[in-house]
Amino acid sequence: MRSPRVEIEYCTGCRWGLRAGWMAQELLVSFETELAEVALVPGRVGGVFVVRLDGEVLFDRAAMGRFPELKELKQVLRDRIAPGRSLGHSDRDPERP
Repeated sequence: MRSPRVEIEYCTGCRWGLRAGWMAQELLVSFETELAEVALVPGRVGGVFVVRLDGEVLFDRAAMGRFPELKELKQVLRDRIAPGRSLGHSDRDPERP
């Protein structure tokens, strides 16, 4: 397995595959030179939506009680695989113009 590898496990019964696919695409576009792969993993547990980086949980919908915002997911991933790298508009503070 090549590293870094992002895995998005999603609930198939909840039909969250499109959301997982969209997030995977966004991560691949943002981190095309840093990531080895982004895998979509059909979940075996109802309601699952977990994002992992090389096995480490970055975001768990059940634990957080919500889905990750794409901006926060990109920031957490960037902090681990490309610290100091700018994410452009995803780094802007929403309170500041």
